[in-house]
Formats: sequence, structure tokens, C-alpha cells
Amino acid sequence: MKLKLLTKLIAVVTILLLPAFLLLDWLFPLTLPQASDYTQVVVAEDGTPLRNFPNKVGQWQYPITINQVSENYLTALIAYEDQYFYSHPGINPIALVRAFWQNINNRKVISGGSTLTMQVARIIDPHQRSIPGKIKQIFRALQLEWYLTKKEILTIYLNNAPFGGTIIGIEAASYAYLGKSSQFLSDAEAALLTILPQAPSRLRPDRHPERAEQARNKVLNRLEQFSLWTQERVKSAKLEPVYANKLAHHLNAPLLARRLAQPKHSKIQTMVDWQLQVTAETVVKDYVSQLPKKTSAAVLVVDNETMATKAYIGSADFSDTQRLGHVDMISAIRSPGSTLKPFAYAMALDEGLIHSASLLTDAPRLNKHYRPENFSQGFHGPVSATDALKRSLNIPAVQLLEHLSPKNFAAQLQNAGLGLHLPNQSKANLAIILGGVGIKLEELVGSYRALAMNGLAATPRLTADQPLQQRYLMSPGAAWIVRQMLTDQNYHSHQTNYLPLVWKTGTSYGFRDAWAVGVSDHYTIGVWLGRPDGSPMPGHHGRITAVPLLKQIYQLLPYKKPYIKRPINVSEASICWPLGTSKDLKKNQQYCYQTKQAFVLDKQVPPTLTNPDIIQNPLKLNVPINPNTGKRVSINCTSINYKLQQIVLWPRELDPWLPRKWQRHRLIPATDPDCKNVQPILANGVQINSIKDKTLIPAAKAKQIAINLSANGGIGKHLWFINGQLIAKTTPKQAFQYEFTKAGKYQVSVVDSLGTTDMVAIKVNL
Repeated sequence: MKLKLLTKLIAVVTILLLPAFLLLDWLFPLTLPQASDYTQVVVAEDGTPLRNFPNKVGQWQYPITINQVSENYLTALIAYEDQYFYSHPGINPIALVRAFWQNINNRKVISGGSTLTMQVARIIDPHQRSIPGKIKQIFRALQLEWYLTKKEILTIYLNNAPFGGTIIGIEAASYAYLGKSSQFLSDAEAALLTILPQAPSRLRPDRHPERAEQARNKVLNRLEQFSLWTQERVKSAKLEPVYANKLAHHLNAPLLARRLAQPKHSKIQTMVDWQLQVTAETVVKDYVSQLPKKTSAAVLVVDNETMATKAYIGSADFSDTQRLGHVDMISAIRSPGSTLKPFAYAMALDEGLIHSASLLTDAPRLNKHYRPENFSQGFHGPVSATDALKRSLNIPAVQLLEHLSPKNFAAQLQNAGLGLHLPNQSKANLAIILGGVGIKLEELVGSYRALAMNGLAATPRLTADQPLQQRYLMSPGAAWIVRQMLTDQNYHSHQTNYLPLVWKTGTSYGFRDAWAVGVSDHYTIGVWLGRPDGSPMPGHHGRITAVPLLKQIYQLLPYKKPYIKRPINVSEASICWPLGTSKDLKKNQQYCYQTKQAFVLDKQVPPTLTNPDIIQNPLKLNVPINPNTGKRVSINCTSINYKLQQIVLWPRELDPWLPRKWQRHRLIPATDPDCKNVQPILANGVQINSIKDKTLIPAAKAKQIAINLSANGGIGKHLWFINGQLIAKTTPKQAFQYEFTKAGKYQVSVVDSLGTTDMVAIKVNL
């Protein structure tokens, strides 16, 4: 009877109180914490904070779900704070009565009798310690239980409980005090963080470790008392000393975090490898400390397959104002130097213009509009496509771009996602291949990725939810061949089909930017060094300044087995210089002055490119020959029964760099005296007459020495070069003086309006 009476009483009270609760709920609706109220935190792939931004009241908290917190912490929390959490309706009447009686007897507040739900109520709607305040807290607790599940209520507590100072929530506290995620708390750490919200200031482990230890042990004792943890487990936990870091907010990948921070997102998930990021930041900072003042650096590492950004270092030191550490050089627009050259070679391969051993020309240029210089100074004459790319020679790259057309080259790069920022909105011209354009490091890295991923360029992914965007840049075969051309090692079919890390360097005009971009099967690494304000760094360039840092970063990456094999449409062929054709053809074998091994696409062997600016520059001639004397005759010589003989020549502009036996005047037969009026095949070429090849200029007491320079022959103006740099324009036979102010080896060359050239090498002693 008593039980029935109690049941009826409870039912009556419920019926009477429910309308009142619903009315109050309508008048005073529940307001829950919003994502915008939280700290913005940018986290690494494993959830480790990279950088956090305080909320509008200056607090730090990292949003987390209940599944991301260690089980031992949840066990300790429920056992110590509210063992009946999962069974009560938000309040524990027995606990409230007990707390009320304790407070009356002791004439002060000893216990609040609060459940975890009531603690959450006080967090979301603070109140004073008073009877009206307690009633308000109970009402809010009932509202929480009415609208939310136990899991949702507990999640609010985990994210909003105070842990001392400006630290809010279990995840922020775990990182701030212990340097780890709450997912990996030890038993002792779990107990410590359980008790900390009861008196955050008094129990802070970084300030009061003794008090914190006593409070922690109190929690451990409760767990043993409830038989939740064994005596041995509790004893082991008590042996662990209480320690805590000095509160410091995270600042890794600060420029990436600044770039990604969005007011409506409390947690931004990147794919950065936290350990790689931290280590690389230290490496970059130490490396740049040895360089001139105001130097900064940028490093971007992406995973080729997913394009996940694994390391993002936008400046050498974010806090260094002298180095303009706040400027993100990964997204800055800078001159790329020679870093675009591999794309020109790849496009030339796809267009059927070259193979890997094609004969290219590195000699003075006739073109009136653009006469580039080599970074290494001087000209090298005949070079293979592989050597030209590996040595980053400027003249051969411009030669290729003339055949591709700057407009088409730029359009293909832009279609693949590499933005080209031309000065004053000008049109693409030959200068872009040598850095006469602006680009971003991140887009350059995305383009170089094509060399390892079947010719597909892609956009680096900064966040986990960013989709993979790929675009065609070159064929898989061209991508593989260009990587082969860039490697320092010689790979042949009987050795291996796999390629190591390869890289390309670049240096912008005036030593303002030093670049190195490296590609392996699994990673692409972009490195930039320079001064953000654009001032020059004389003597610092890609090879000596950027490559060492690139290698250091590559050594930090985990080893992964190579997997990219040579495409089936790439084969090897023996080819002939100067024609560039296959040696396998019998008709070509007699014209193989030099034999080269080449990688070719689809078994196509394109012939040697000729310079369109140079007239009378054929590589094959059919010449009438007197069969008795072997000398050249005219077809008008009816008295001689001539025959046509084919001769093969090298490009005219290469003559000064060739052995005498291969120079044009040696390969073209002399005229037969028995046949008059034989027309000359070539106009008389220009020839330096004031100084001989391999001349040694003796030591002089003066600080400089002047020598006379002049040339015979040739047509039109003469252009003079010292170590590849244009120094003068003269008319035929016009002499001039040039002063040498430094000792060393010099290359003196001249070119006329027909493109004929001459060159001498001298040595100057001062």
C-alpha cells in the first residue's frame, strides 16, 4: 500500500510540475554553446594543434567529441563527479539533500550536490552560489536532460569545463599542461585532469604540484574504493610524479593556420605531418640563420598521390620582424628563374621536336629581340637536350620555346593550374622561360608533381576536406623522360627502371630568388630562399643556396619503396649527331659523326632542330662532285660527268666549338679548278682576327688591361660577347678596346647578321 501511495504521489507531482516546467522552458529557453564561441584551432593530420586562435573572450579551447577522449579519463570523471550520471534525470535528490544538510551543519558551503548535468548547466548559464541560483541551476539541468542525450551533455562538459587560466575544455588542458591529446592520457594524468575543474586556480599543476598531487590521489582512491581500478593499478598511478608544462600556446605552421582560419569553423583539419612540420621548421630556421640578414625561406612538401600538404613553412621565422616572418612566401608571387625549363622540354618531347639526346645549340644568338645569357657565363656550342636541361643552359631553352611558341607554352601551363603573372599585363614572350614572369611556390610544386604522376599536375591540398584537383600537363612518357634527364645518375635498361630524387634549380634576375624543386616517386618538395622585400642577395643562387636545404628536408621524409616504372611507350635508341636521326637506319650510319643514346617516345626519332633566324643553315646538301677528283663542280660544267654526293653538316653557329674536321669548310669539298663559276655554298663567315685562340695575356702591373678586338668577314653588324654577355656592336673590320679588370679565363665570341660565329678562349693575368 505504501508503494502504491508513493507511486501515486510521484505521478500527481509530475502532472502538476510538468506544465510549470514547460511554461518556464518556453519563457526561458535553453541556449547552448555555439561553434563560433570556441577557439579556432588548426590541427595536424593526427589532431595535434598547429596554431590556435582565442575566442572573443580570450579563452583557448579545442573542440572534441566523446569518442576522442581516453576511456580512463571518462571512467575517472564519472566515478568521482557523478557515479549515477547515466541513471538520474539531471539532478540527484539524495545528493542535494546531503549537501544541504552538510552546509547547514557547517554553516558554510561544503558541497553543492551537483551532478555533471548541473555543472554543465552552471557552465552555460552561470549563477551566484545562493538558493535562487541553485534553483536556476536545477531548472537548466532538467532542460538539458529534456533536450539532449547523456552523450551530448557530457560532450558539452568536456569542451567547456574550466581548467585554469584561459584554458577551457579537456583537450586544451591536456595539450596545455601535458603536451598531448586527451586521447593518450595515462591513469595518473586522467585523475589529475578529473579533479582540476573543481578548483582550477588552486590546483593548477604548473603552479601548485603538491596540491595537485593530493587532489589527484583523492580521485585514484575513489576509483579503487568503487573497484573500478585494481589496487595495483592505482598504486602504479600514484608513483607517477605530477608535472606540467608552462602554459604556452601552439605556433606551428602559423602562416598556414592564418591562411585557413575561418570564423565559422572551430576546428580546421589539415593533413600536415606534425613531427615533420616541427622538425622542418627547426631545420629551416637554423639554415637561414647562417645566411645574410633579412633572408627568409619557404618550404612546401606534398604527397604526390594525394597532394596532401605534409609540411608548410611560409617563412624562416614567423616571429622575426627583420626577416619579415609574417609574409607567406609560399603564396607570394616571385620570379621563378629557370624552374619552368623542364616543362618546355616535356612539351617539346610531346610535340615530337626532340628526344633526350637531341642536338641543341648554345651559341651567340642573332635574334634582335631577345639575347639571353647563360647563368654560368660563356657558350658551350653543341649540347644534348639532357645536358642543356641538367646544366640549365639558357640559349637551348629559348631555342625550344621559339619552336613551341611562348603563347602556347604559357597557355598549357595555365591550363594545368600554374598561374603566370606577366608584368604590366603583357603577352607571353621568350623571357618567361628564364623567369620573366611571376609564379607562386605552391603552384610550381603542383606542376612539378606531374613529373612523378603520369604528367598530371595538381593543386596542393591544405585541408582534409579539399578535393583532389588534377590537370593534364604532359604525357606520362614525357614526364618520365624529363625526370631521367634531370637525374645525376645514368640509368640504363639493364640496371633499373626506377628514378631517385631529382631536382631543378632556379635563380631570378639580380639574385633575388633562389629556388630548388625536388621530385621523388612519393613526394614533391619546393624550396625558396630570398628576401621578401625583393632586395638582391648577390652570390646566392639555387644550386648553392637552395639545394642544400632541399636535401636536408628530403632526409626528414620517411623512406618509401620506389614504384614508378618506365612507361611502355618509352624506349632507348642510338641516334646520330648532327642529324639527330636513328643510327639503326643503314642510310644514316655513314653520317654518324657522334653516336648518342637517347630515350624516345613511341619510337619516334625527330631530327635536329635548326635555328629559324639563321639563313643558309641546311644540315644536308646534295653537291655535284667530280668523281675523278672528289671536288665540287657546277652542274653547268658539261665536260665533267658529275655525280651528286650528299654531305651532312653541323648547324652553322656551332662551327667555332667543333673539331676542325667537322667544321663546315672542311666538310664541304673544295671547288674543282677545271670547272669555272662554281657558286659558293656559304657566305664567308665572320672571323676574329685580333687575337688567337688559347692566348695567354701576360701579367700586368696595372689593375686592368685593355686589348683590341676586331673581326673580318661576315655580313652586317657584328655582335661581341665576353663570357656570353653582350659587350659591343661593330661593323666589319671595326676595332674596339675592351678592358679586363679581373684575372681569369674568358670566352670571346662574335656573331654576324647571317648567324655565322667565331670564338676564342683566352686567359688574362693581372
